[in-house]
Amino acid sequence: MPFPTTFVEHFLQQTPFVFFVYDVASQRVTYINSAYERLLNGHSDQVNEELADLIARVHPDDYEHAADCWQRWQAGRLHEAFELHLLTLDGSDQWLSITPYLFTDAEPGLQLGGLVQDITVTKVAMWHADKYNSKKNTTLEILSHDLAGPLAMLQQMSDYIQEAAAPLQNAELTSMIEHMRVLCRDSVNLIHDFVDHEFLDSVNVELKRERVDLVEKLRLIMEEYQASAPALHKHFVFEAKVAPLYLEIDQNKLMQAIGNLLSNSLKFTPDGGTITLRVEQQQGLAIVTVADTGIGIPQSVQAGLFEKFTHARRPGLRGERSTGLGMSIIKSIVELHQGRIYFHSQEGEGTVFTVELPLLDEQVNTPLG
Repeated sequence: MPFPTTFVEHFLQQTPFVFFVYDVASQRVTYINSAYERLLNGHSDQVNEELADLIARVHPDDYEHAADCWQRWQAGRLHEAFELHLLTLDGSDQWLSITPYLFTDAEPGLQLGGLVQDITVTKVAMWHADKYNSKKNTTLEILSHDLAGPLAMLQQMSDYIQEAAAPLQNAELTSMIEHMRVLCRDSVNLIHDFVDHEFLDSVNVELKRERVDLVEKLRLIMEEYQASAPALHKHFVFEAKVAPLYLEIDQNKLMQAIGNLLSNSLKFTPDGGTITLRVEQQQGLAIVTVADTGIGIPQSVQAGLFEKFTHARRPGLRGERSTGLGMSIIKSIVELHQGRIYFHSQEGEGTVFTVELPLLDEQVNTPLG
Protein backbone atom coordinates (compact mmCIF):
# COMPACT_ATOMS: atom_id res chain seq x y z
CA MET A 1 0.00 0.00 0.00
CA PRO A 2 1.54 3.36 -1.01
CA PHE A 3 2.05 6.12 1.55
CA PRO A 4 -0.21 9.16 1.28
CA THR A 5 1.35 11.95 -0.78
CA THR A 6 1.09 14.38 2.15
CA PHE A 7 3.10 11.97 4.34
CA VAL A 8 5.87 11.62 1.72
CA GLU A 9 6.01 15.37 1.18
CA HIS A 10 6.17 16.03 4.93
CA PHE A 11 8.93 13.44 5.31
CA LEU A 12 10.99 14.93 2.47
CA GLN A 13 10.71 18.41 3.93
CA GLN A 14 11.83 17.28 7.40
CA THR A 15 14.68 14.96 6.45
CA PRO A 16 18.23 16.35 6.94
CA PHE A 17 19.19 15.09 3.47
CA VAL A 18 18.71 17.06 0.27
CA PHE A 19 16.45 15.26 -2.20
CA PHE A 20 16.14 16.60 -5.75
CA VAL A 21 14.84 15.70 -9.20
CA TYR A 22 16.59 17.06 -12.30
CA ASP A 23 15.10 17.09 -15.81
CA VAL A 24 17.88 16.48 -18.34
CA ALA A 25 16.04 17.85 -21.38
CA SER A 26 15.25 21.23 -19.84
CA GLN A 27 18.40 21.21 -17.65
CA ARG A 28 16.34 22.32 -14.69
CA VAL A 29 15.70 21.08 -11.16
CA THR A 30 12.00 20.21 -11.00
CA TYR A 31 11.92 19.38 -7.30
CA ILE A 32 14.10 20.04 -4.27
CA ASN A 33 13.25 19.83 -0.58
CA SER A 34 13.90 22.43 2.09
CA ALA A 35 17.06 20.68 3.32
CA TYR A 36 18.76 22.43 0.38
CA GLU A 37 18.50 25.69 2.29
CA ARG A 38 19.96 24.22 5.48
CA LEU A 39 22.69 22.13 3.86
CA LEU A 40 23.83 24.31 0.99
CA ASN A 41 22.62 27.74 2.12
CA GLY A 42 20.52 28.23 -0.99
CA HIS A 43 16.92 29.15 -1.70
CA SER A 44 14.62 26.35 -2.83
CA ASP A 45 12.56 28.61 -5.09
CA GLN A 46 15.74 29.90 -6.79
CA VAL A 47 17.67 26.65 -7.11
CA ASN A 48 17.95 26.79 -10.91
CA GLU A 49 19.32 30.33 -10.78
CA GLU A 50 21.84 29.18 -8.15
CA LEU A 51 23.04 26.07 -10.00
CA ALA A 52 25.98 27.79 -11.71
CA ASP A 53 27.27 29.20 -8.41
CA LEU A 54 26.82 25.81 -6.74
CA ILE A 55 28.84 24.06 -9.48
CA ALA A 56 31.53 26.74 -9.20
CA ARG A 57 31.97 25.78 -5.55
CA VAL A 58 33.16 22.27 -6.45
CA HIS A 59 36.76 22.02 -5.31
CA PRO A 60 39.20 22.24 -8.27
CA ASP A 61 40.69 18.87 -7.28
CA ASP A 62 37.24 17.27 -7.59
CA TYR A 63 35.97 18.94 -10.77
CA GLU A 64 37.00 16.20 -13.20
CA HIS A 65 35.74 13.56 -10.78
CA ALA A 66 32.38 15.36 -10.53
CA ALA A 67 32.10 15.71 -14.31
CA ASP A 68 32.89 12.01 -14.80
CA CYS A 69 30.24 11.00 -12.26
CA TRP A 70 27.71 13.31 -13.92
CA GLN A 71 28.39 11.77 -17.32
CA ARG A 72 28.06 8.19 -16.04
CA TRP A 73 24.95 9.14 -14.07
CA GLN A 74 23.13 10.33 -17.22
CA ALA A 75 24.27 7.22 -19.09
CA GLY A 76 22.87 4.94 -16.38
CA ARG A 77 26.34 3.65 -15.45
CA LEU A 78 26.59 5.23 -12.00
CA HIS A 79 24.98 3.14 -9.30
CA GLU A 80 27.08 3.76 -6.19
CA ALA A 81 27.24 6.87 -3.99
CA PHE A 82 30.12 9.25 -4.66
CA GLU A 83 31.74 12.05 -2.67
CA LEU A 84 32.38 15.67 -3.57
CA HIS A 85 34.47 18.33 -1.91
CA LEU A 86 32.94 21.84 -1.93
CA LEU A 87 34.28 25.24 -0.97
CA THR A 88 31.76 27.04 1.23
CA LEU A 89 31.00 30.73 1.13
CA ASP A 90 33.17 31.38 4.19
CA GLY A 91 36.13 29.52 2.68
CA SER A 92 35.86 26.34 4.76
CA ASP A 93 35.58 22.82 3.33
CA GLN A 94 32.34 20.88 2.97
CA TRP A 95 32.12 17.21 2.01
CA LEU A 96 29.00 15.74 0.44
CA SER A 97 27.95 12.16 -0.28
CA ILE A 98 25.58 11.91 -3.26
CA THR A 99 23.44 8.84 -3.90
CA PRO A 100 22.30 8.84 -7.56
CA TYR A 101 19.08 7.57 -9.08
CA LEU A 102 17.94 7.45 -12.71
CA PHE A 103 14.24 7.68 -13.66
CA THR A 104 14.37 5.77 -16.95
CA ASP A 105 10.58 5.64 -17.39
CA ALA A 106 10.02 9.28 -16.53
CA GLU A 107 7.71 11.42 -18.63
CA PRO A 108 8.25 13.38 -20.71
CA GLY A 109 11.98 12.57 -20.71
CA LEU A 110 15.04 11.49 -18.75
CA GLN A 111 15.09 12.60 -15.13
CA LEU A 112 17.76 12.18 -12.46
CA GLY A 113 17.08 11.91 -8.76
CA GLY A 114 19.60 12.27 -5.97
CA LEU A 115 20.03 12.20 -2.21
CA VAL A 116 22.71 14.52 -0.81
CA GLN A 117 24.19 14.10 2.67
CA ASP A 118 26.70 16.34 4.47
CA ILE A 119 29.57 14.11 5.65
CA THR A 120 32.00 16.88 6.61
CA VAL A 121 32.22 15.87 10.27
CA THR A 122 32.88 12.25 9.32
CA LYS A 123 35.52 13.18 6.73
CA VAL A 124 37.36 15.47 9.15
CA ALA A 125 37.35 12.75 11.81
CA MET A 126 38.63 10.22 9.26
CA TRP A 127 41.34 12.62 8.12
CA HIS A 128 42.62 13.02 11.67
CA ALA A 129 42.40 9.26 12.27
CA ASP A 130 44.30 8.52 9.05
CA LYS A 131 46.92 11.13 9.88
CA TYR A 132 47.34 9.64 13.34
CA ASN A 133 47.51 6.10 11.94
CA SER A 134 50.10 7.11 9.35
CA LYS A 135 52.16 8.89 12.00
CA LYS A 136 51.86 5.87 14.31
CA ASN A 137 53.07 3.45 11.65
CA THR A 138 55.98 5.68 10.66
CA THR A 139 56.91 6.29 14.29
CA LEU A 140 56.97 2.54 14.93
CA GLU A 141 59.30 2.02 11.99
CA ILE A 142 61.58 4.84 13.15
CA LEU A 143 61.60 3.60 16.74
CA SER A 144 62.29 0.09 15.50
CA HIS A 145 65.45 1.37 13.85
CA ASP A 146 66.36 3.93 16.50
CA LEU A 147 65.87 1.61 19.50
CA ALA A 148 66.72 -1.78 18.07
CA GLY A 149 69.86 -0.55 16.31
CA PRO A 150 71.83 0.42 19.45
CA LEU A 151 70.63 -2.69 21.29
CA ALA A 152 71.79 -4.90 18.42
CA MET A 153 75.14 -3.13 18.53
CA LEU A 154 75.39 -3.75 22.30
CA GLN A 155 74.61 -7.40 21.65
CA GLN A 156 77.50 -7.61 19.19
CA MET A 157 79.79 -5.83 21.65
CA SER A 158 78.79 -8.24 24.43
CA ASP A 159 79.77 -11.17 22.19
CA TYR A 160 83.22 -9.62 21.79
CA ILE A 161 83.55 -8.80 25.50
CA GLN A 162 82.49 -12.35 26.43
CA GLU A 163 85.21 -13.78 24.22
CA ALA A 164 87.84 -11.33 25.51
CA ALA A 165 86.93 -12.03 29.15
CA ALA A 166 87.05 -15.83 28.81
CA PRO A 167 90.73 -16.13 29.88
CA LEU A 168 89.90 -14.37 33.18
CA GLN A 169 87.73 -17.33 34.20
CA ASN A 170 85.56 -15.04 36.30
CA ALA A 171 82.22 -16.83 36.63
CA GLU A 172 80.37 -13.77 37.94
CA LEU A 173 81.66 -11.55 35.12
CA THR A 174 80.86 -14.23 32.52
CA SER A 175 77.32 -14.55 33.89
CA MET A 176 76.79 -10.76 33.77
CA ILE A 177 78.01 -10.56 30.17
CA GLU A 178 75.78 -13.45 29.15
CA HIS A 179 72.80 -11.81 30.84
CA MET A 180 73.52 -8.55 28.97
CA ARG A 181 73.80 -10.41 25.66
CA VAL A 182 70.51 -12.29 26.15
CA LEU A 183 68.72 -9.16 27.35
CA CYS A 184 69.81 -7.20 24.26
CA ARG A 185 68.82 -10.04 21.94
CA ASP A 186 65.38 -10.46 23.51
CA SER A 187 64.75 -6.71 23.49
CA VAL A 188 65.64 -6.41 19.80
CA ASN A 189 63.37 -9.36 18.97
CA LEU A 190 60.54 -7.87 21.02
CA ILE A 191 60.73 -4.56 19.16
CA HIS A 192 60.76 -6.20 15.73
CA ASP A 193 58.00 -8.64 16.68
CA PHE A 194 55.78 -5.73 17.66
CA VAL A 195 56.37 -3.82 14.42
CA ASP A 196 55.97 -6.97 12.30
CA HIS A 197 52.71 -7.80 14.10
CA GLU A 198 51.31 -4.34 13.34
CA PHE A 199 52.18 -4.74 9.66
CA LEU A 200 50.76 -8.27 9.35
CA ASP A 201 47.55 -7.29 11.18
CA SER A 202 46.87 -4.54 8.68
CA VAL A 203 47.37 -6.80 5.67
CA ASN A 204 44.82 -9.35 6.87
CA VAL A 205 42.02 -6.77 7.00
CA GLU A 206 39.69 -6.50 3.99
CA LEU A 207 40.66 -3.91 1.38
CA LYS A 208 38.73 -0.65 1.85
CA ARG A 209 39.17 1.64 -1.12
CA GLU A 210 38.51 5.36 -1.14
CA ARG A 211 39.46 8.29 -3.35
CA VAL A 212 42.50 9.99 -1.81
CA ASP A 213 45.29 12.36 -2.81
CA LEU A 214 48.36 10.09 -2.92
CA VAL A 215 50.77 13.03 -2.83
CA GLU A 216 49.33 14.36 0.42
CA LYS A 217 49.51 10.93 2.10
CA LEU A 218 53.11 10.33 1.04
CA ARG A 219 54.11 13.82 2.15
CA LEU A 220 52.78 13.10 5.65
CA ILE A 221 54.91 9.96 5.90
CA MET A 222 58.06 11.69 4.72
CA GLU A 223 57.59 14.62 7.10
CA GLU A 224 57.92 12.21 10.03
CA TYR A 225 61.18 10.81 8.67
CA GLN A 226 62.51 14.29 7.93
CA ALA A 227 61.74 15.37 11.50
CA SER A 228 63.75 12.39 12.79
CA ALA A 229 66.64 12.82 10.33
CA PRO A 230 69.19 14.08 12.92
CA ALA A 231 68.60 11.04 15.16
CA LEU A 232 68.60 8.61 12.22
CA HIS A 233 71.73 10.16 10.66
CA LYS A 234 70.20 10.07 7.17
CA HIS A 235 68.97 12.60 4.63
CA PHE A 236 65.32 12.29 3.53
CA VAL A 237 64.07 13.86 0.29
CA PHE A 238 60.48 14.08 -0.96
CA GLU A 239 59.80 14.92 -4.61
CA ALA A 240 56.31 15.34 -6.08
CA LYS A 241 56.25 16.04 -9.81
CA VAL A 242 52.46 16.32 -9.81
CA ALA A 243 49.93 17.46 -7.20
CA PRO A 244 47.30 16.51 -6.38
CA LEU A 245 47.16 12.91 -7.61
CA TYR A 246 43.95 11.02 -6.81
CA LEU A 247 43.65 7.23 -6.65
CA GLU A 248 41.12 4.70 -5.34
CA ILE A 249 43.19 2.95 -2.67
CA ASP A 250 43.10 1.45 0.79
CA GLN A 251 45.29 4.18 2.17
CA ASN A 252 46.18 2.46 5.45
CA LYS A 253 47.47 -0.67 3.71
CA LEU A 254 49.24 1.13 0.89
CA MET A 255 50.88 3.67 3.19
CA GLN A 256 52.12 0.84 5.41
CA ALA A 257 53.61 -0.84 2.34
CA ILE A 258 55.40 2.37 1.30
CA GLY A 259 56.48 2.89 4.92
CA ASN A 260 57.91 -0.62 4.96
CA LEU A 261 59.93 0.14 1.82
CA LEU A 262 61.30 3.27 3.52
CA SER A 263 62.10 1.28 6.65
CA ASN A 264 63.92 -1.29 4.52
CA SER A 265 66.01 1.47 2.92
CA LEU A 266 66.76 2.77 6.39
CA LYS A 267 68.17 -0.62 7.42
CA PHE A 268 70.61 -0.84 4.54
CA THR A 269 71.71 2.78 4.13
CA PRO A 270 74.84 3.82 6.07
CA ASP A 271 74.88 6.97 8.20
CA GLY A 272 75.06 10.08 6.04
CA GLY A 273 73.20 8.38 3.17
CA THR A 274 70.11 9.65 1.37
CA ILE A 275 66.64 8.13 1.00
CA THR A 276 64.36 9.68 -1.61
CA LEU A 277 60.60 9.22 -1.98
CA ARG A 278 59.33 10.38 -5.37
CA VAL A 279 55.83 10.42 -6.91
CA GLU A 280 54.87 11.26 -10.48
CA GLN A 281 52.26 10.50 -13.15
CA GLN A 282 52.97 8.66 -16.41
CA GLN A 283 50.53 7.28 -19.00
CA GLY A 284 47.59 6.58 -16.69
CA LEU A 285 49.79 5.42 -13.82
CA ALA A 286 50.92 6.84 -10.51
CA ILE A 287 54.64 6.05 -10.13
CA VAL A 288 56.07 5.91 -6.61
CA THR A 289 59.79 5.29 -6.15
CA VAL A 290 61.82 4.71 -3.01
CA ALA A 291 65.51 5.19 -3.75
CA ASP A 292 68.46 4.92 -1.38
CA THR A 293 72.24 5.22 -1.47
CA GLY A 294 72.67 2.06 0.59
CA ILE A 295 74.69 -1.11 0.19
CA GLY A 296 72.41 -2.58 -2.46
CA ILE A 297 71.03 -6.09 -2.90
CA PRO A 298 73.39 -8.90 -3.90
CA GLN A 299 72.73 -10.21 -7.41
CA SER A 300 72.58 -13.76 -6.08
CA VAL A 301 69.41 -13.12 -4.03
CA GLN A 302 67.54 -10.64 -6.21
CA ALA A 303 65.45 -13.22 -8.07
CA GLY A 304 63.67 -14.45 -4.93
CA LEU A 305 63.29 -11.14 -3.13
CA PHE A 306 59.47 -11.07 -3.22
CA GLU A 307 58.99 -14.71 -2.20
CA LYS A 308 57.58 -15.63 1.21
CA PHE A 309 60.32 -16.58 3.69
CA THR A 310 62.81 -15.67 1.00
CA HIS A 311 66.46 -16.62 1.36
CA ALA A 312 67.20 -13.01 0.43
CA ARG A 313 66.46 -11.91 3.99
CA ARG A 314 69.48 -10.52 5.82
CA PRO A 315 70.11 -8.42 8.90
CA GLY A 316 70.34 -4.66 8.58
CA LEU A 317 73.55 -2.69 9.02
CA ARG A 318 72.84 -2.46 12.75
CA GLY A 319 71.79 -6.07 13.05
CA GLU A 320 68.05 -5.47 12.43
CA ARG A 321 66.29 -8.79 12.02
CA SER A 322 64.31 -9.77 8.92
CA THR A 323 61.45 -12.28 8.86
CA GLY A 324 61.58 -12.69 5.09
CA LEU A 325 57.88 -11.75 4.89
CA GLY A 326 58.08 -7.99 4.37
CA MET A 327 58.67 -7.88 0.62
CA SER A 328 56.08 -10.56 -0.18
CA ILE A 329 53.48 -8.66 1.84
CA ILE A 330 54.33 -5.39 0.10
CA LYS A 331 53.97 -7.11 -3.28
CA SER A 332 50.58 -8.56 -2.23
CA ILE A 333 49.29 -5.14 -1.16
CA VAL A 334 50.42 -3.52 -4.42
CA GLU A 335 48.82 -6.28 -6.50
CA LEU A 336 45.56 -5.97 -4.53
CA HIS A 337 45.51 -2.42 -5.91
CA GLN A 338 46.00 -3.80 -9.48
CA GLY A 339 49.53 -2.43 -9.44
CA ARG A 340 53.01 -3.86 -9.73
CA ILE A 341 56.32 -3.45 -7.95
CA TYR A 342 59.86 -3.99 -9.20
CA PHE A 343 63.36 -2.84 -8.29
CA HIS A 344 66.83 -2.09 -9.57
CA SER A 345 69.83 -2.57 -7.34
CA GLN A 346 73.58 -2.83 -7.55
CA GLU A 347 75.85 -3.65 -4.66
CA GLY A 348 77.53 -0.57 -3.26
CA GLU A 349 75.36 1.80 -5.29
CA GLY A 350 71.95 1.58 -3.62
CA THR A 351 68.48 0.34 -4.52
CA VAL A 352 65.42 1.81 -6.24
CA PHE A 353 61.98 0.27 -5.67
CA THR A 354 59.24 1.32 -8.08
CA VAL A 355 55.51 0.95 -7.46
CA GLU A 356 53.08 1.51 -10.33
CA LEU A 357 49.40 2.07 -9.54
CA PRO A 358 46.48 2.72 -11.93
CA LEU A 359 44.94 6.17 -11.83
CA LEU A 360 41.22 6.84 -11.58
CA ASP A 361 39.42 6.36 -14.88
CA GLU A 362 37.97 9.82 -15.38
CA GLN A 363 37.55 10.38 -19.12
CA VAL A 364 35.59 13.62 -19.10
CA ASN A 365 33.60 14.33 -22.25
CA THR A 366 30.54 16.07 -20.81
CA PRO A 367 30.93 19.24 -18.71
CA LEU A 368 28.95 19.85 -15.57
CA GLY A 369 25.73 21.77 -15.86
